[in-house]
Amino acid sequence: MTIQKEFIVRYRDDGHVRFQIPDRASEAKLAGLLTEQILGIEGVYAVQLYRSQKKLSIRFNPAACNFPKLAQQLYKILGELEQQGWFNPQGLTELPKTKRLNFKQRLQNTRVNHWLGEKYQAAKETVQAAKILGKLTTKGPKALIKDPEKATIDFLNDILVLYLIKTHWTRITQAWLVRPFAYRYEWLAAFYLFFLLVRSRRKK
Repeated sequence: MTIQKEFIVRYRDDGHVRFQIPDRASEAKLAGLLTEQILGIEGVYAVQLYRSQKKLSIRFNPAACNFPKLAQQLYKILGELEQQGWFNPQGLTELPKTKRLNFKQRLQNTRVNHWLGEKYQAAKETVQAAKILGKLTTKGPKALIKDPEKATIDFLNDILVLYLIKTHWTRITQAWLVRPFAYRYEWLAAFYLFFLLVRSRRKK
């Protein structure tokens, strides 16, 4: 059986599809490679591969990439990875059946640990985004006293920019920077957003 037939659609909606994936597709290195290549498909903006649950979630923009096109690209990616031997069961390392996992290993495999890992990664991305946003510093408490309305608007704008950077950070680093021309409209929108932010800070 080819690897493509082992990816079973469990949920499909406008702009979102979720697959049940085989065990051999959840190996750590392969999961990272597969996620990266799917993110490279034009129109795809979010990919989550849950190794413990054997699920693959893909979110995409239907206007840029409809489901048949996404399925065709995914089929091609899986086929190429299979030809390269990534899905070869002999290449997957497994624990001996006679060896029991200790408490630390069982804890690492729990859903709670998986959730904490995701939150930790999100926190790191937020810090990275905050460093970028920190370059656009405000004038501090004095600005709030002199012009409360403008200071409040500036603060809310900072929060909005921080949220947008954090939300799209993975997409920016793994897709936009790699293929800038393919995502030229996204870059134009980002530059225009920063232009508006800097323009709002200028003294009248």
